Amino acid sequence: MIDFSFSMAELEFFLMILVRVTCFIYIAPFYGMSNTPGRVKIGLGFFVSVLLYYAITPHEALQYTTLLGFTAIVLKEAAVGLIIGLGAQLCTMIVNFSGTLIDMEIGLSMMNEYDPTTKQSLSISAVYYNYLIMLMLIISGMHRYILRALMDAYTLIPVNEAVFHANRLLENMLEFMSDYLIIGFRICLPVFIVTTVVNAILGILAKVAPQMNMFAVGIQIKILVGLSVLFLTVGMLPGAADFIYTEMKRMIVGFVEALM
Repeated sequence: MIDFSFSMAELEFFLMILVRVTCFIYIAPFYGMSNTPGRVKIGLGFFVSVLLYYAITPHEALQYTTLLGFTAIVLKEAAVGLIIGLGAQLCTMIVNFSGTLIDMEIGLSMMNEYDPTTKQSLSISAVYYNYLIMLMLIISGMHRYILRALMDAYTLIPVNEAVFHANRLLENMLEFMSDYLIIGFRICLPVFIVTTVVNAILGILAKVAPQMNMFAVGIQIKILVGLSVLFLTVGMLPGAADFIYTEMKRMIVGFVEALM
C-alpha cells in the first residue's frame, strides 16, 4: 500500500519549490508565452516541482518564527524564479529591437502587428524574427537547457539560501545592454547596408534627373529591396539565433551567480 503521508515541514519545502518553479515558468521564454493556457503552465510547474522535490535531498525544514518570516521566504523564492527566468526572457527582446530597426529602414515602421505570444504591438519584421527565433529555440533544444538551468540552480541556490547581490545584478544588466545593441545591429546589418547603398543611389539619381520624383519612387524600391534582403538572408538566421542563445546562457549563469 502506497503511503502518501507527509509532515508539515515537507509540505512547506515542496511549496517553496513550487513557488520558484511556477514563477520561472511564468516569465521564461517558450514556457511563459501569453497564448499558453494558464492551466498548462500551472500543471507543468506542479509536475516539475514534484520531480525536483524527490531529486533534492535532504528536505531541510524552513527556519522561521512568525508569519512575516514565512512570507519573506515565499517572496525570496518567487524573486529567485523570476530573476532566473528574466535572464532568459530579456534576450528574446533583441529580435524586437532588430525588427524595429529593419522596418524603419525599409519604410514599414508605421505598420504594426499584434503579437499574441507577447500581447504587444510589434513591427512586422520583429514578429517575423520573433517566431523564427522561437522556432529555432525549440528545434535546437534550448528550451530544455533553460529548464535544466533552473533545476541545476538548486545545487547552487538551495531553498531559502539565496543572497541578492545588487551590484552583480547591475553589472550583468549593464553588460547585457551593450550586448543587446551589438547583437541587434548584427542582425539588421545586411538590411541596413543595402538600404544605405539604395539611398546613396537615389540621391545621385535625384541630382542627375531632378524631374523624377525620387521620394515616391524610393518608397517602393526600398520596400522591395528590403524584403528581398530578408528573403536572401534567411540562411543567416541560425547564426543570429546562436548569438542570442549564447547571450541567454551568459545571462542565466550571471544571474544565478548574483544570487549565490
